[in-house]
This record gives sequence, C-alpha cells and structure tokens, in this order.
Amino acid sequence: MTSLKRRSNKAVVATSIALAAISLPPIPIIIVRAFAPVISPPPPPPSSSRGAGGASPTRLNVVGEQAKSIGPAQVLRGLKGTLPQIPWLAEGDAPRSNRVDIPDHVSAVLSRPDAPRRTAESAERTERVRARARDAAEDAARLRGMLAGDDDANAWWRTRRDDVPEGGRAVSSDDPLTVLIAGGGLAGLVVAAACHSRGMRVALFEQASTYAPYGGPIQIQSNALRAIQNINPVIFEELVEAGTCTADRVSGLKIGYRKGNKLAGLYDAGDWLVRFDTVRPALEAGLPATVVVDRPVIQQILVRHGFPEGTVRIKSRIERFEDLGGGRGVAATLEDGTTAYADVLVGADGIWSQVRKNLHGLDDGAGGFAASGAAGGALDDAEARRLARDTVDIAARAGRRFSGFTCYAALASHRASNVETVSYQILLGEKKYFVSTDGGGERQQWFALIREPAGGVDPEPTTEDPHPKLTRLRREFACTGSGDDDGNVWDPFALELINASLEGDIKRRDLYDGAPLLTTLDPQRLLSPWAKGPVALCGDAAHPMMPNLGQGGCQATEDGYRLVEELAKVRHTRDVPWALGRYSRVRVIRTAIIQGFAQLGSDLLVDFDLMMTIPLLGPFFLTMTQLSMPFILRFLYTPSF
Repeated sequence: MTSLKRRSNKAVVATSIALAAISLPPIPIIIVRAFAPVISPPPPPPSSSRGAGGASPTRLNVVGEQAKSIGPAQVLRGLKGTLPQIPWLAEGDAPRSNRVDIPDHVSAVLSRPDAPRRTAESAERTERVRARARDAAEDAARLRGMLAGDDDANAWWRTRRDDVPEGGRAVSSDDPLTVLIAGGGLAGLVVAAACHSRGMRVALFEQASTYAPYGGPIQIQSNALRAIQNINPVIFEELVEAGTCTADRVSGLKIGYRKGNKLAGLYDAGDWLVRFDTVRPALEAGLPATVVVDRPVIQQILVRHGFPEGTVRIKSRIERFEDLGGGRGVAATLEDGTTAYADVLVGADGIWSQVRKNLHGLDDGAGGFAASGAAGGALDDAEARRLARDTVDIAARAGRRFSGFTCYAALASHRASNVETVSYQILLGEKKYFVSTDGGGERQQWFALIREPAGGVDPEPTTEDPHPKLTRLRREFACTGSGDDDGNVWDPFALELINASLEGDIKRRDLYDGAPLLTTLDPQRLLSPWAKGPVALCGDAAHPMMPNLGQGGCQATEDGYRLVEELAKVRHTRDVPWALGRYSRVRVIRTAIIQGFAQLGSDLLVDFDLMMTIPLLGPFFLTMTQLSMPFILRFLYTPSF
C-alpha cells in the first residue's frame, strides 16, 4: 500500500510540473492531449483536397486537408480579439548576432569538476566523427551481423515446441524466455539488447529490404543514457565515446524574426525567451550528460554489442499473430507466410505498427508503410510523393493525429556560426519554427516545421527550378528584403543552415502523433493499453510524439529497459501477461505526460506571439515557463526506474 501511494504521489507531482510549465489557459488542453481521443474527423477523399485552381499560388504545391483538433490557438485568438493590446509593444529590428553569453548559473555548473567537457572539434576529430558515420552506414548497407532469406533455416523460432503443456512451462537459465520483436529501429534494438543481457532468446524482424541508415544525429538525453547504462555498460561507453556532448552549451527558445516582430520592444529586441540548463538537472540526479550520436552509429553499436550475430532478420514483416493461450506463447505470421513461435511478441514497429493494428483490432488499412517522421527516413523523394496521400488515409484509420506540421529536415556539413556557445535552439516564427542542434563532426541537424495541411508534396525538379525544396525554404525563412510571405524578416541563422544543405539531403515528412491512452469501455485496454496476453507495444507503436522535446527515442529506450525488467521477473510462462500488463501500467503515465507536453508545446510555439501580446497573460506565461523549466527538465531526466 505504501509503495502504491508513493507511486501515486509521484504521478501527481509529475503532472503538476508539466501543467505549471504551460501556464493557466492550456491546463485542460494538456489533460485532453495526454488522455483523451484525438478530436479530428477522417480526411476527405483525395479529390476534395484541391480546389479548381490546384495548389495555392503563395505556397508551393500544398495539398491535402488540415486535421481539425481542439488546441490553444483558437482560445488565444478569441482572447486577443476581445482584449486591448499592450500599447508599448512596437515592431522593430532584433540584433543580427545569433551568439549568446553563457548564463552565470550555467557557468557555475560547468566549472564543477564533474561537469562534462566538450572536446574541441579539431580537424582530426571532425574527420573521425564523420568516418565513423560512414563506417556505420556501410555496415548497415552490407547487412553485417544480420540475416536475410533462408540464412536462418534452422532458427529456434521456426519450430513450435510440442513439449509445452497446457498451462505453460517453467522458465530457467537452461530454458529461458523466448522473445520475438517486430521492428528494427531504436526501440526494437534496445529491447533486443535488454533481452539478451537478461539471458533471454531473442529474434528481431525488420520489414525493410535493406537495413538502410536513416535520419541524422539524435540526442540521447540523460534519462535514456541511464537506461542504456543499466542494460549494457559496454554499449553505454561506446555511445558516449562516439557522441558529442551538447549539455555544456546554451539551449533555448529565441524569437526567430526581426521586422514585423511585435515583441521586439518587450523582450530586448528578439533576445532569447527561455534558456534551458540541461546539465545541472542531469548532474544533480547523478545522470550522464546529453550527447548527440548519428543514428547509423547507434544501430551499429547495438548490433555489434547488444546481441549475437544473426539476431536481426531483414525483409521480414510480422503481419499478424495468434495468442496460443494457456501460457504457450504466441505464433506470429510473417508476410511471406512463415510462422515464428515464442513466449512473447513485442511490437516495436513504429507509428504505423502492424502489431498494434492486430492488438487493438483496428481497420485493415491502419497498418502499412507511410511517409512520415521527424528526422526524415530512408524513403527517396519519389516514394515520399507516392505515399503522401496514402499516409493521410492510414493515419485516419490508425487513430493517429496529424500534428498540423510538415517537417523539412537535413544534416548540413557546416560549422555553425554559434557552435561554441549554442548546442540546441528553436527559432520561433509565425506559423512555423526552425530547430537546430549540433550534430558533431562540424555538422548541424536542422528541422523546419511549417503549419500546413497534410498530404502535401513539393514539385519535381525542373530545368527552371532544379531545387524546389531549397526554393521554398529560402522563401519561408527569408532574411532580407520584405521577408517571408507574412512580411517577417528572419534571423539569418536559419538560412545559414538551409543554404549549407543539398537538395537531395533535405527530406520532407508530415508529422503525426497520438495519445497513448485509448478511450474504450474495455477494462483490459483501459488498465493495460499497450499489452494483451503475451503481446506488448513499445516506442512509437505505443506513444508517438512530436520531436520538439527530443524525448521520442529516449522514451522508447526507457520502454525497452522497463519491459525487459518486468519480463526478467517471470518464472513461468503463464505469468507473461501479468508482467507485460505491469510494464504497460508503469510506463503509461510518464509517457502520457511527456507526450501531451510535446504536443502542446509544438502547438504553442507557432502561436507564441498570440500569447505574449495578450495583456497580463503574456508576461505571466513567459515567467511561468522560465521558472518551471528546471522542474520540467528534472522530470524528463528522472527515469521511472
């Protein structure tokens, strides 16, 4: 009873922290976002997405229909229309420098003996980081350590055990638990490594025909590093060695445009609104500091050190499964008709999870391959165009929420002008924002998030415009003349990174997410929304979230650790459903809060001018955000284990 009460108190405190960060008006909204259904009608058929005139003349080939949802912007616009404006706000020009002084409190923390130290990126280190990324990409392309076709004709999972009686079998070191994993992304690889570290037999099935490296560097924040450290210290040490420390510089929110900036007179002509101290919460919690590592390098390290060679099988998509009942496990059918048998099935197959579709009895069209993501993917532009409209339909059937944003992303081989002082920043604008982070190796990972309907595509290159994505982005973030289509002249740092990128390296994806709790009258799904019988979900399959907190992969890592810790307690296969149900209940509250906060934060970023210019509310909102940020970071960096 005491333990239950303590966990309940932790949940209440965590919820309070998240709510405090976003001020009074959004309080009911974050509750809706975290625990309620997505209020969005299914999109109309593709034919209704274009008017007679085709694409908008002022936006490049934007098609599709915006999903409607309850959000804070509608409330704020209503308030703004009825309340008088702050008279002393005036349009103005912000300073052109994008550098920032290290705040005193951050300097004090960095002066401590145990503080992280950023290794100066000499030419040798830069080449070493880039060479490692190339080596990891080559490993993936050559399928080193992975299987395809009939290479595993005698694999343990191909044969159903006839010696398991009704009621299941005992689990021991000689006869360990067996686990199938759908999906070879970060979540699946972490689960596989955790299973192997606990002596379980594991097989991972990845649907891709080649295990292609995808996306750019990602932040592995302190909470995820601690989970990896607990799973396998060798993997932890390899990741830290391969990564670039980002916790030793300033991160924060900055007004991204100058002319037309109604906040210039209030917030020091476009200075930083909020600065994040990401190192002090980590050190105070005894956690390692955040690092950024290339995705292919993370894949390579997990495949090399996480489990035996041949654990990963590509060209293998789990299409459906059957709970065999009585503690006898699960039978999973692959796309080619092959059946795999094990005690447990983990669905780590992403936002469009086929396992989730079967687990929750969703429409047949709810699974499938779709063009979406935050960091770009392995899809080329032609395939992304083909899948853009399919994704809208799949999302509606799968109960996923279109965030309202299209994301352009790239990794620029460029030494940023502010790299010595800034590691991560969000430049705020009207109906869009620009995110950048140090990617290590004198590279910058950037994301341009633009509010517009789902299903849009860019024109194909022509002789008149061979670089249509660059053309659009240069208009959206114009830093000279009359600025963008809304007359805002942007901070030149956005174009600094855009212009340092190649057209072919820029990926466009619509961003989708969804609430982790489902509204249902089924008590089992309410009490254990990610698990049923011997099957469980983790990562984006369970809780897809917006990328602005950098916690998507981190929460997937926490999932993997907690899931396997619960399975490690199983001494008889009949107890597997209990262990998976406990994992689901333990994890769902924390991820719901973080996911709801990520959704709300992204919604508010593009309407920040509405909040800041409402009398009393604006200064109060900013003050609450600044004061609550240390508590939020402590919550994010304190894992639930």
